[in-house]
Order: sequence, then C-alpha cells, then structure tokens
Amino acid sequence: MNSLADSIQESVELGGLNTLRVAARARFYVSVKRVAELVEALDWAAARSLETLVLGGGSNLVIAGDFDGLVIRVAFSGRQWEKASESGATLVLGAGENWHSAVLYAAASGYRGIENLALIPGTTGAAPVQNIGAYGVELSDTLVSVTALDRTTGQLVTLSNSDCRFAYRDSVFKQQSGRYVIVEVRLRLSRSRPLSLGYGDLARYFSDHPHPEQLTPLEVAEGVMAVRRRKLPDPEQLPNVGSFFKNPVVPLARWEELRSVNPAIVGYPAGDSVKLAAAWLIDQCGWKGYRTDRVGVHNRQALVLINHSGGTGQDILALAERIREDVFQRFGVSLEIEPRIVP
Repeated sequence: MNSLADSIQESVELGGLNTLRVAARARFYVSVKRVAELVEALDWAAARSLETLVLGGGSNLVIAGDFDGLVIRVAFSGRQWEKASESGATLVLGAGENWHSAVLYAAASGYRGIENLALIPGTTGAAPVQNIGAYGVELSDTLVSVTALDRTTGQLVTLSNSDCRFAYRDSVFKQQSGRYVIVEVRLRLSRSRPLSLGYGDLARYFSDHPHPEQLTPLEVAEGVMAVRRRKLPDPEQLPNVGSFFKNPVVPLARWEELRSVNPAIVGYPAGDSVKLAAAWLIDQCGWKGYRTDRVGVHNRQALVLINHSGGTGQDILALAERIREDVFQRFGVSLEIEPRIVP
C-alpha cells in the first residue's frame, strides 16, 4: 500500500487553486481526503521543518509569492442529515464540500437558515473561519459545532458555537490562525424559521411578491443568486475573492461626526456602534471602475478587486494599499483587508 508521501508533488502551480488566479508555485503539494491523510501530511512537513498552508477553495486568499513549504488541500466530502424532525434537522458537511452546492442542497430539501448565503464561493471548511455572511444572515446563526484537528495536541476536537468565538467576519480560527484544521461542520436548519428578507437589495428584489412569507428557501436562494450576479463578478470570468475589505465599525459618536460632514454616508447602526459601508467610502474616493493593465476595481462593486490580466498578489496588495490610504485621508477611517495573505 502506498503512503501519502508518494502522492506529494513538487513545484506545483497554484494559479488554478485560488479564485484570484494569481500565479505562484508551491514547493510541495498534496490533496487529502481523510483525517489520517491530513495527520500524515502535517507530520511529513514537520519532519522536514516545512511551513504548511491548508487550502480549501482558495476563495479568500491572496498569494503574495511562491510558497516554500507544503500546501495541503482539504478535500473531505460528505453530506448527512442528523436529528431530523418535523421542525428541523442538523446538516453535517465535510470540510471539502462546495459551500454553494450545500446551500442549494439544503434549500431544495425544504430547510431554512442558510439560503441567504447562496453563491458565496469556497468550501464548507472555510465558512466558519470568516463567519461568512450576506443579506442579514451569518453562518453563526445556524452553526451547532465544528469538528477540527487541533494541531497543538494532534487530537480531533469538537468546538461549539460559543467555542468558535464568532464575530463580524471573525472567529477563533482566525484569532488562533494555524491551530485548527476544520474537518466537519454541523448546521441546525429549520422548516419554519422566519425568512430573512429585510436586507436592502434582497428586500427590493422580493418587493413585488404578493406573499413573500410564503417563499420557499430555494426561491430565496435563487433570489439571492440573482441579486449577487447583478452586483458581483463571477470569479470564473473575472478573478476575484469577493469583498476585499471589511465594513469598518465605528462608535456612534464617530458616526455622528462623519455624518455631519458627509450627510449621504451609508451606515448600519447596531447597538452602540455603526457598521460603515466600505464600498461607499471607496466609491467616494473615485476607485470604482479603476483599472491598470493588470488589476483593478470592479465597475459595479467597489469592494471587489479584480485580477484582469496576469496580476500578481503584490499587484493586488499594492492597489489595496492605495485604496486604504485614500479612504483614511478623506474619512479618517481604516479599512481592514478581509482575505488571508500568504506567505
């Protein structure tokens, strides 16, 4: 029987493994489909003092140069229903499952909870890392637990929703980057929970529907897909990682200061703070539709940076830095880059 070491490849091009289509090479690369293979790959790298990069769909990643270590692509598959009842069920997903496909699978089965998260690229294992969210819904709203390999102990652990320390585009998996490798995700979905249709563009999309409360989760998912396709480019056509910057959160007092000078500023109050629309800030600085010969900003969504023609990770990051500087100079607001940057 061959060992995993026999499957490890050398000098592998990563351009097809990240949605920005940034060209870079991994010194070593392997795809794993079982936990035992993951452990073996990590041990192989440790024995050679190599850094590791755990890769899913590469949809939230900026590769800034060649990776002088072992890239491990997690390809754990599997969909399973647990604890099914008339009111709901728990959907168990392998970390390598395509997220969008899983959303449509759940919605087509009549279960509510993640339909607003349709068409978000990437794998299921990446979803808890960012606590992905869209149109008023976040993954943390339905997540029950995550099974992960704790690299500090070498043991599989189960982290509850509270253990994951979810916040806006944040989690323990980012706070303790590199410690956990997600293996499996459990989501508690419902047949009766209220649909979330009140968020901006989605509300407008369904405004003419006579009985929006009677929509099926699949119809909501299809609406989300239509809205997203109007605003956001398909990574297959225009390489990108979705939203490149987080929406900055400021205290109420700072919000009032900004609004007194910029009455049209867009923000979403939540308690004692306000989430600013980063896209509006960037647009006001004139960046929407900007393009060089290699990279640029999408002409319909200022949060999305595009790799038009052979741009490098450094090209993308240089553009992002120029945008951050402009926004800070004009508004005194710091934008935080959302995707992970490696090496």
